Amino acid sequence: MAKPESWRFSPDAYRFITSIDTRFQDLDTMGHINNVAISGIFETARIRFHHHMGRHPQEQGVRWLVANVNLNFIEESHFPYPFEVHCAIGHIGRTSWTISSAGFQKGVCVATCDTTVVTHGAEGRRSIDDTLREAMELNFIRKPAE
Repeated sequence: MAKPESWRFSPDAYRFITSIDTRFQDLDTMGHINNVAISGIFETARIRFHHHMGRHPQEQGVRWLVANVNLNFIEESHFPYPFEVHCAIGHIGRTSWTISSAGFQKGVCVATCDTTVVTHGAEGRRSIDDTLREAMELNFIRKPAE
């Protein structure tokens, strides 16, 4: 897998920020935060980001399912420094969207994560409703001018 584009390492590319404390139990035998723990940190940030957008799937009679997670480990991360996770919408489709995130410690990007989420109801995949789409568009990632 190729290294993420350099603009992904800029905190300014993202619309939402949350801080998540690392724990001593997150360390592996090499003395840095374990990759599985980092996955959990991004999962917590994703849930907080969805709440930030003001929409909860159960209120709509749908479920949001994770279809894909792509993690890139850029630098080692360490305890006891918190993870500052920056999130934004990277892509919006008809029934799915991608959350693009980057984790920072002490101002340095240590990992990126892209999570594709699909909306699902009793009859299968459901289209993203207009209210959710509007909230996503307000939280779209800021790519540099090309």
